Parts: sequence; structure tokens; C-alpha cells
Amino acid sequence: MGERTTAGRGDWDRRRLVGALGAGAAVAALPAVAGCGESTDPAARPVGEASGAPAPSSAAPGTAPEASGPRPLYLGTYTSVPDGGEGVGFGTYDPRTGAVEVSATVTGVPDPSYLAAHPDGRTLYAVAERASGAVTAVRIADRTVLGSAATGGAHTCHLSVHPGGRWLLSADYGSGTVAVHPIEASGALGERTDLVVHRRPAPGPGQDGPHAHQVVTAPDGGHVLAVDLGTDTVYTYRLDERAGTLTEVAQAHTRPGAGPRHLTFHPGGRYAYLANEVDDTVAVCAYDARSGRLTVGRPQPTGAKAAENYPAQFAVTPDGAYAFLANRGDDTVARYAVEADGARLRLLGTVPVGGEFPRQLALSPDGGLLFTANQRSGTVSVFAVGADGGLRRAGEPYPSAVAVCALPL
Repeated sequence: MGERTTAGRGDWDRRRLVGALGAGAAVAALPAVAGCGESTDPAARPVGEASGAPAPSSAAPGTAPEASGPRPLYLGTYTSVPDGGEGVGFGTYDPRTGAVEVSATVTGVPDPSYLAAHPDGRTLYAVAERASGAVTAVRIADRTVLGSAATGGAHTCHLSVHPGGRWLLSADYGSGTVAVHPIEASGALGERTDLVVHRRPAPGPGQDGPHAHQVVTAPDGGHVLAVDLGTDTVYTYRLDERAGTLTEVAQAHTRPGAGPRHLTFHPGGRYAYLANEVDDTVAVCAYDARSGRLTVGRPQPTGAKAAENYPAQFAVTPDGAYAFLANRGDDTVARYAVEADGARLRLLGTVPVGGEFPRQLALSPDGGLLFTANQRSGTVSVFAVGADGGLRRAGEPYPSAVAVCALPL
């Protein structure tokens, strides 16, 4: 279970793993569970085969109206690796064509490998994926760094803002810890209010300890879920929104050695999709909003043909009709049809990203574009997303040194 602690553990270098990772139809169903809600993850609509010609997508039922004019785009990188980036990239994208332009870089933010924005759009938050983990706040209007706060753990690799906008949640890969920080009215971060470490169950096969890889709030808003690759477990916590503390209420276990990495909810709130990094599988999970309990379904294929492949994360369209998965090693995006109100994924095929090692992917808020951050090629690929679940590349990939996160708003 998660236990509270006051200090991070271990000095495990996350980038050693990042550097070492070099490398038909399938359907799974789960019974319906109680509870529903709206997803807090950005998502989209889908298109056909990879192409070099940019093209706007046609709106699918249930998606947001097409945006007009340039929209904000933020890029994360590693600053401490050879030929790495210099900080957080501030730029824009054209919601019709997918054209990307980066106009400025905020320096002084070490290894900002994952980014998240406050719901009010005024503040950007970045991890510092280093031995002494930290999170940093940047005011978007004038690109001012508002300060950093230590997580108490090691190698912070993921963060998210609680939907109420008052708390920042972060996951430390190296120490297997999850931290909570208050968000002040200015967007700056206060001192940490909680830190839990994943002490039980014991690490899975081949793992040296817990490795918290993601922390997100469920669509019901009442539960926080932390995905731990090292213990093959998804932990569910209840967040005390007055004290900023976490209380564990449930655990969900994958099969031993699966190495779960990221969880993405269906817009209906009753199901979520889990990417298992180590055994190259995905799973449909049923979610009960009343208890916070997650039930992990049977493993499914990622569609990868490469000998070594490490699925990174899912994105789900706003209407809940399609899901996309980033495949590192295979260097593709897998496309799935979502069926039975979210309870089934049916693999449709894969599309090459036009780069190497897509560590992260994200959909524009209106669902018209899909972005992949391709770590090893140092590029960001953009795809037009059509109503039929297909993808069509919107121009050539944009060069961005050691691109590991793309956040379109």
C-alpha cells in the first residue's frame, strides 16, 4: 500500500532506463460498473493512411467546434543529456493545418520532461526529472518562472492538476512516491502537503523497487489514481481537498511483470485504458466511481511488429469512439475502435509516426489533431484526426531537441 513518508528514496537514474529502451483485431470486454463522469484528459476525433500532405479534419459527432487562429503549444525535453533541449518551449500550432512554430524557450527549468497546465490557462507546470525531484510553475502570460518546490522523491516524471485547481499531484519514478503541493492564487506552488511511497506489494519481476509513473484524477473528481510500473499496481487514493493529503482506498494489480505506465479514462468515466510498458500489452479497466476501485482486464496486443516495443500512453477521442496508443520501438501510433460504451477496444492497425521513440502523445482540445513527441529523432509529429478513426500526417515532423512532451491547448 502507499505509506506516508517525509523523504524520497533511492538515487535511481530514470534516464538510464529511457536510454536503454531502444525497443489483426483484438477485443476485450469487461462488465459494466457503477458510476460515470466526464474525462479530464484532452482527447479527439480520428482519419486514413499516413500522408505527407496537411489536411484539415472533418468534425465527428460529439466533438468541440473547430478552433480558429493559432493555439498555444508547449514542449518538454531533457536538458541534461547530450544534444538536449534548453528548457520549456513556448509556441503555437494552427488547428486547421497542424503547422507548429516555437517562438521562445523558458530556461532555468531542469529536465522538464512532462508538462501540465492549470485549468484557468494562466500557469504551466513542469517536472524536474532529476535525482532530487521537483516541480516548477511558470506564468504563461510573460513566461516568468514562479519558483520550484521539492517533491521529496527522485526523478519526478509526471504531474497533473486536480480539476479544482488547488492541488498539484506529481509522481516520482526513482523513489516510487506521489507528492501533493498546494497551488496559490498566483499559480505558484506552496510547500508539499503530502508524500506517499508505494511500499506494498513487493516489486514485480526484474524490478528493483516501486516506480510511480503517473498520477491522475478520475473523472468523478473524488479519487486520485497512481500507476506504478515497479509494483505492477494502480493505487487509488482519496484526496482531502482541505488538507491536501492522500488516503489509499484500493489497489488494482496487473499480471506480474506487465509494468503498467499510463492510464487514460474513457469520457464516460466507467472504463479506462492501461498501457503496460514492460510486457508490451494494453488492458481495458473497469472503474467504480463510488469505491474508486479499478478492475484490470485481460492483456491485449499493441499492434507493434518490432522485436522490442514499449507502449507509452493512450489518448481517447472526445466522443469516446476511438483510442490512440504511442508505441516506442515500433515507432507507430496504434488505432483502436472503442466499443460497448467503452468496455471494449478493437485494434484497427498502426500508423508510422515519422520519427523515433514516441514517448508521449496528446490530442488538441477540439480533437482535430494528434501530436507525438519523438524522443530519439528530436521531432514532434502532427496528425489530422478524422471522423473514421484514421490518421493523416499534417506536414513534416517539427524539429525539437529530445522532444519528450507536447502539450497543445
